[in-house]
This record gives sequence, structure tokens and C-alpha cells, in this order.
Amino acid sequence: MTDRTQDLHYMTLALRLAAKGRGTTSPNPMVGAVVVKQGRIVGQGFHLRPGTPHAEILALRRAGTAVRGATLYVTLEPCCHLKKRTPPCVPEVLRSGVSRVVIAMPDPNPAVERKGVAALRRAGLSVTVGVAQSEAEELNKAYCLWVKTGRPYVTLKAGMTLDGQLATASGESRWITGELSRREVHQIRGHMDAVLVGVGTVLIDDPALTARTGAGLETLASRQPLRIVVDSRLRTPLKAQVLAQQNKAKTMIVTTAAASAARRSALQQKGIEVLTVPGQQGRVSLPALLKQLGRRGVTSLLVEGGSEMNGAMLKARLVNHVRLYVAPRLLGGQNAKGMIGGVSPAKLAAAIRLRQVVTRSLGNDWVVEGDL
Repeated sequence: MTDRTQDLHYMTLALRLAAKGRGTTSPNPMVGAVVVKQGRIVGQGFHLRPGTPHAEILALRRAGTAVRGATLYVTLEPCCHLKKRTPPCVPEVLRSGVSRVVIAMPDPNPAVERKGVAALRRAGLSVTVGVAQSEAEELNKAYCLWVKTGRPYVTLKAGMTLDGQLATASGESRWITGELSRREVHQIRGHMDAVLVGVGTVLIDDPALTARTGAGLETLASRQPLRIVVDSRLRTPLKAQVLAQQNKAKTMIVTTAAASAARRSALQQKGIEVLTVPGQQGRVSLPALLKQLGRRGVTSLLVEGGSEMNGAMLKARLVNHVRLYVAPRLLGGQNAKGMIGGVSPAKLAAAIRLRQVVTRSLGNDWVVEGDL
């Protein structure tokens, strides 16, 4: 095994470890680490949640005395700043006695951003950066976008027919897609910081928006996303499912200053947070909302709204990734509910193009994904 092949092998293992923190590390990144000495793994670890030891610290501790002269593989540049709950990792790496550090990607956080690499090299360690970098960046794409822009990574999800319809003319949509698709959506919810719909979806479908498991998807998952309803006039019914189970899954209603004070008070008395953001033509400003969410540490957002919300998010260029669950059904007609609301562009050249498109089958459905 060549040195390059060996580095890639161990970094791949570290990336698999990092992925075990999916859904629990936010707003921190997912990080995995492996300590190798003379071709043998002597320590490994991954970051689990904010406030707990970082991956490299766990791996070094588990390596014990075998760490001296070993190589540390870590999926993200070790931190060197004090603006966090745990001590910086670089001093611990230096004290450990490792002789080489292999890093998948630099940390885009301005507080780190190659400062960790520079500190390790100044101390005389051999440092290699960029092994499996694209895979590491893909794993932490939400974190990377959040630290660079201050807003969450947005995934727009929709379940639709083969001809692009979300619901019948009467609004019926349960269930267009199959059970396997629904199960996967619940799993994805559990990995997200927040899930968002418009009030129209609440009024028509009355969704709970929780992440659930079990044979009948009846059991609440251990981790729940923040449930967000965009509701400029506070029309959300007080008995809506999205307002229930606040002890296990929190809900935020987002509105404008023009909303009814009485309705606002009624929601707050139920323990619901009501967030006021600037209005835009009588509606909630979605860019302003995403900035607010970013400040709160929301790094990933799943949009599960209807056609109007989908259209508004796409028109505002706030969507980073699209995930479509397509059922082998045809609805037809001019009055069914299409996936994207609003006004259609006059020219085909204005169509939204997806990049890096991936398709796969899931039961009888197809899943189509792509970046914007």
C-alpha cells in the first residue's frame, strides 16, 4: 500500500466515524479521527455533540502511550481558538507526541482557517492537508455554508406525482409516495436542525412535522427538529398538530409586526415562540428569516411546504439542494397543485437548472436530488 493509498484508507475510516455524529453535532461540524502507528489503528473517535470532547482528543486519549510517534488522521483542521465550550485541540495534539497529522479539509471558520495547520507546522510536525477533501466538504456542507454566509443550508423536499403534482385540486396529498419514501423523510427530519412549512400547509394538511420511527411511524425519534411555520397573519389554529408535544418538539411561528396582538398572545400562552421578522409585500421576508435562524445556530433547514412556499424559496434563491420523491402516478389537469407555485417564467432559458443530479429507486418511487 502506497503512502497516498494508506492516507486515503485511514481518512475514509475517519469520515465514516464523523458521519456517526450526523444530526447531533450542530452547530458544530461532524468530525472523525483515527490514530495509526506502524500500520495499526491504536485510537479513534468522533464528535458527538456540542460541549463534548472533539474527535481528535478522544482518539488521542484512546491511543494511550501508543500515540507517541503515531499519525493522526482527522477530517477537519484541529481548532486553536478559545471561543467555544471545550479547550482548543492543537495544544493537546502537540502534547500527545504524534509526529504527523493528516487533515481532510481546512476549517472555514475564520477563528481557525489554517491557523491550526500553521501552529502544528511551526511546532515541527509533518502536516498533510487535502486528503479526501471533497468528501469531507460534502459531509459538512451545512456547517461550511453557515460559517461562510450566516444562514442555514436549505434542502427543499417534495413528494410528487410523475407529472409534478403535489396534490389534487381539492388539496388531497396523503399519500402520493410510498412507505419507504415516507420513512426516509422522517429519518432526514431527525438529522435536520429545523423543518419549515407555510401556514397554508398547516391549514390544509395539519402535519405534526415531527421525526418518527417504528413500524407505523408512531414513535417520536430521540432528536426532533425545530418546527417552523411561516404565518404572516397568525392563522395557525391553536389545536394544530404542529403546536402539540412542545415538551418533546418545539415550534416557532414566524410572523410580521402587522400580525394580531391577540393571536400572538394566545400562541405565546401555549408556550409557542412567536418570532417577528421584517415583512416583504405583506409576507414574511424569507431572507431575513434565514439570517435570524443562522444567528440562532440553525445550520440545516428542511423545507416541506406547499407549492407557494417552494416557489417563494426558489425565487429568493435560498435553496441549496432539492430532493424530490416521485411516485409512478399521473394526476393531470390544470387545477392540480404543482410543485412550484407563483408565476412561471416566459422563457425556457429562465428554468432552474440542477447540478450534480443523482437518481435512485426507493420501493416503487424514484428519488431525484440535485444542487442549485
